[in-house]
Amino acid sequence: MSKITEIVDKTLLNLGNQNIDPTPNAYQKEFCIVAKDMEFPVEECEKFKLLVLELNKREQKEVTDKKIESIDDLVTLLLKRVATKNIDTLASIFKSSLTPSINIELVENLAKFSIKIGNSPSLMFEEDIQKEMQSYITKRFEADQNIVKQKTEDIAKLVTLMGKYLNDAISSSGSGSDNVSNIKDKIESLDMSTGDLKELSILQTKLVSAALSIENEMSVVGAKFKDGKSQVSKLEQKIEKLEEELDSAKKESTIDHLTGLLTRRAFDEEMQRIEGLYQRNSTQYALIFFDIDHFKNVNDTFGHEGGDVILKTFAKVLQKETRENDIVCRYGGEEFVAIIHFNLKRELLKYLKRIKNIITQNKFLYKDHKIEITFSAGTTLRNQYESYTNALQKSDLLLYEAKESGRNKIIIDDGTII
Repeated sequence: MSKITEIVDKTLLNLGNQNIDPTPNAYQKEFCIVAKDMEFPVEECEKFKLLVLELNKREQKEVTDKKIESIDDLVTLLLKRVATKNIDTLASIFKSSLTPSINIELVENLAKFSIKIGNSPSLMFEEDIQKEMQSYITKRFEADQNIVKQKTEDIAKLVTLMGKYLNDAISSSGSGSDNVSNIKDKIESLDMSTGDLKELSILQTKLVSAALSIENEMSVVGAKFKDGKSQVSKLEQKIEKLEEELDSAKKESTIDHLTGLLTRRAFDEEMQRIEGLYQRNSTQYALIFFDIDHFKNVNDTFGHEGGDVILKTFAKVLQKETRENDIVCRYGGEEFVAIIHFNLKRELLKYLKRIKNIITQNKFLYKDHKIEITFSAGTTLRNQYESYTNALQKSDLLLYEAKESGRNKIIIDDGTII
């Protein structure tokens, strides 16, 4: 009996013992296992191993965790990859998020980076390229911080200059006072009984000279004060402009320009604050991930303008139905996240049902089109986890589960489905 025949027989026997039908996929898996045990190399089995080595690290881990052992199962994993045709849009969004930049050199480097990605979109999946993207983001933040520092230094220079004008004015007035004081001493020292007109004439000359000196000095002081007033006015204008720019920069970093909700960066800061309250006072809260179903179809059908209308409207619903002491933000793309405080679970359920009813029972209006929208969501209760990071990750997993199991549903970590 040949080695292959022996492997085939043992494969069929093993499948029968396990009560598994010998479908092509099941047969291939067991065949490769038996061949490996018998230390007999089979080209088809080795080909699978080589394909796995071509995957990225995350995909390789998923192959191991899910015990994927056949090419058919590997296809299911590969179908989850972002379509190459979408990479151009992703690269464009990345560039738009960092431009216009204050740093001219960064703009030039971004242009080169965009050309590189445009020539080979698949590079977006490479770890080195992703690190380069992170580097650009960091440089943009540093550039913004440097310009704020520079403007602050400009104000300091103006304040110093104004102080110099004031010191000059005080010095000038002091010089005139010294002259008058010297003349006063001389007047007191005169012996008026001698009737020496010559001394009086000299004193008169000095008094006139001192008066002229004081007049000139005061004129200079007045001019400097006038100039100083002009500089103060310019300073006030610069301060006002700086305040506006700082306020605008703060809003850009904390408020999403499209939806008006908090950005992911602002959410992380609020998350730290709320977690602090939870640690001190055991203030109970829930973490909810929302994701608009089939959003890509909306963009494909109505364009990005239509998609933006859907995002803005969905955000308004969340903002209106969420209390002021709770948090809602745009986490990225069509994904939103909320932090909702509650005392009783029924309060949380009421909030979730209200959002779902509003979205599903109404149609979104874009131009003359009425668009039906649904969403999926994952919800966790903070006190069920060791850390808020674990709770956040679990919410994301529950969202994924909701989308994989049919969408248009909310899954809570205790098994409740809305």
